[in-house]
Amino acid sequence: MIRAVTFDFWDTLAVDDSDEPKRAAAGLLPKPAARRAAFAAEICAHHPDITPSAAEAAFEGANAWAKVRWRSDFVNPSVAQRVAEGYRLLALAPTPGFASLVGLLETMEVTHPPDLLPGAAEALAALAGRYTLGIISDTIVTPGRGLQAILSGYGVLQHFTPAGLTFSDEVGRSKPHASIFQAACDGFQCAPGEVVHIGDRESNDVTGPHSFGMKSVLFIGAVDRGSETSKADAICSRLTDLVDILGAL
Repeated sequence: MIRAVTFDFWDTLAVDDSDEPKRAAAGLLPKPAARRAAFAAEICAHHPDITPSAAEAAFEGANAWAKVRWRSDFVNPSVAQRVAEGYRLLALAPTPGFASLVGLLETMEVTHPPDLLPGAAEALAALAGRYTLGIISDTIVTPGRGLQAILSGYGVLQHFTPAGLTFSDEVGRSKPHASIFQAACDGFQCAPGEVVHIGDRESNDVTGPHSFGMKSVLFIGAVDRGSETSKADAICSRLTDLVDILGAL
């Protein structure tokens, strides 16, 4: 019997990069460029001998390091660790604005949040009356507390049990590592077979939970990354169909 349901965040509940048009309308740089520029501004303010291009290159080097950790080691370095790696590549000690820089990068998507997927609010309200709901999400830049703030802004955070909010920056491992699924099941006090995970990536949101003994639903309503070969227990293209889909599992 299914007792709990977990959701990925990006491209499952929120549309990734849907905040970019809002940023453009506000006259802001796209996020990658804004992050590089903020890093370079802090470095160059205290080290005028370092050019902005050199500082930005160091930040890109830190991003590449973080991506390897994510893809190869199933670890999402925190923003502070990523920024510190940029400083290391420049052979610099932290500057006075280090903490403020980290805070700026961590809250960029909170200040201008992405869009909630169509039907998400309705689906979550309906499912909350039948199952205990949670999140299992990697945190690439915005940490778990930031994703919770975004969910609160949508007016849907109340549908999730706090013990089931599972983020890679808090667990220390990212999907598809078993630790993050274990943390969710421990929070729910459920066996893996009593939990269904919903997400958009085959490796993270289907293979990962299956390997841990959970069921999975591949969500393709935001982007379809190859559903024709998916091993998911079900495919979902509309979040409002989830009540029927989960009832049939």
